Amino acid sequence: MASVLSRYLNPEVLSRVAHRHFEPRGLVMGNLAGAHKSPLHGFAVEFAGHREYVVGDDPKHIDWRLYFTKKKYFIKQYEMETNFVCHLILDISSSMRYGEESQQKLQYAAQMATTLGYSIVLQSDKLSFSTFDEEVRSFISPGNSMTQIVRMTQQLDDMKPVKKTRMAECLTEMTGRMHRREIVVVFSDFFTDLEALEVALQLMCYNRHEVVLFQVMHHDELAFEFDGMIKFMGLEVPEELLAQPEDLRAAYLDAVAKFNLQFEQMCQRNRIERILVDTSRDMSEVFVDYLNQRSLLNRGR
Repeated sequence: MASVLSRYLNPEVLSRVAHRHFEPRGLVMGNLAGAHKSPLHGFAVEFAGHREYVVGDDPKHIDWRLYFTKKKYFIKQYEMETNFVCHLILDISSSMRYGEESQQKLQYAAQMATTLGYSIVLQSDKLSFSTFDEEVRSFISPGNSMTQIVRMTQQLDDMKPVKKTRMAECLTEMTGRMHRREIVVVFSDFFTDLEALEVALQLMCYNRHEVVLFQVMHHDELAFEFDGMIKFMGLEVPEELLAQPEDLRAAYLDAVAKFNLQFEQMCQRNRIERILVDTSRDMSEVFVDYLNQRSLLNRGR
């Protein structure tokens, strides 16, 4: 078991990330007392406003100072604090196999998901985990114990990335399992039909979930720094191409730039966070930069 955990949890990354809080952007719904503001009003924690007294309200919550000003009874309301549920979703389609060892897209994304999951459980929030390719391959229902991390690593160890992706259909299916305002974090290269993907993500947003997309790409895919005659082999289509990279570089980089611009514009239209990750970067730096930026945005709200 320890060897399985070590494949997905790097102690150096954990030492920098595990105790950093991953906070929701807005109000969350939960069923445990936690550290995040809830849209439900109660009589605890932080003052939110007043409402008129109605028969049956506890008189101890009457604001007597306001009564002497308005000559009416008003109840003090407070924002409750609650837990949140975070759904981690990992694309295990064949295109994620590109790269070697720790810089392979799938391995890198799996480690990111496990590290973020560990941090979320450590702050007593709930975590679920799903994998998909042409269909949803695994699902771990929400929980907030470290057993979730063990289950995640077991699922990751059993994954077989040999299929194409049907991302839009799979995300739509998984949205049907979410019943409250929750956070959805997807790890993928997002090599898919962006129009269909946008419809699936709009459904998540319509259901008031916060959506975060980690676009995990290998440095080769971003820079195309190849030399000499190269045989390019498709991971999701059985095609091969023997070519000089110099003949393809300009057109390839232009196509990637256009795709990423279209993807970014789609995310901006729908108020979705998109984080482009190069697997050659140190993972702890990626997380620290992202969490710092997220914390600044939250403080500005």
